[in-house]
Amino acid sequence: MPSLKDDLDFENSFTERTPRIVAAAKLLKSQGRRKADAFLAEGFNSVEAAVVTGAASDVFTTQKAAARYPEVIAAARNMGVYVHPISDRAAQHLSDTVTPAGLFALCSPVLWSAKEVLGKAPQIVAVPVQTSDPGNAGTLIRVSDAIGADCVLFAGETTDPQGPKAVRSSAGSLFHIPVARDTNFQAVIDRLKAKNLTILATTADGEHSLDDGHFEKTVLRQPVAWLFGNEAHGLPQELIDRADYTVRIPIHGRAESLNLATAASICLYESAKQRHTSS
Repeated sequence: MPSLKDDLDFENSFTERTPRIVAAAKLLKSQGRRKADAFLAEGFNSVEAAVVTGAASDVFTTQKAAARYPEVIAAARNMGVYVHPISDRAAQHLSDTVTPAGLFALCSPVLWSAKEVLGKAPQIVAVPVQTSDPGNAGTLIRVSDAIGADCVLFAGETTDPQGPKAVRSSAGSLFHIPVARDTNFQAVIDRLKAKNLTILATTADGEHSLDDGHFEKTVLRQPVAWLFGNEAHGLPQELIDRADYTVRIPIHGRAESLNLATAASICLYESAKQRHTSS
């Protein structure tokens, strides 16, 4: 019985000059994504998630990737997704990495609206504010998915969660957990308050320490929204002023600070732990 890779015609693979590849490569840029109303996912985790959730319309694969990930190719075909063989050079044009995975999915937008993403009664909401690093954005989506947060709501002018590095860093979680963007961060705070969420602002000099037992057992067992500031500048003062509490992560070693993704991981994990403890 021929393998899945054998019935893909790799001798006539799409090249970097094939119109479909040229069009897909434009999605590496934000302008191209806006114009086409689509984005690219790269790598096993992201492509598999895109396929099984119905976000993918096309899959592009090199011969090596098809041999390595036959289950993704099979899933794509079962879902009615077009599978296209591509050359290694075409894969390089579809990727922003030095060593492409060779497996890509053309996806419809998956971002929710700020109103929809909060649902009826959210319990844990991650709110990255003015996040500029796509790697941090994707990692934060992945962590939020892992701890069982209800959603991720990017506030202010942020990096695009559907950009290539953010999608790759989310490792498929972009397709699992509701994610939204709203450039008006004051409107985001209004929405959070309307959902009766306790708003926690993470700051280096926060009034409450994350390891304060009383704070953990009272505040963190309530429905909460965590505000995480920009990598370089932190949270705007006007958002800190509107938070219910400011929270700091105690640092017992010599490190001066933690990066955004690490700090968010610690806060979200502690929040989820307290929610599960109280249930």
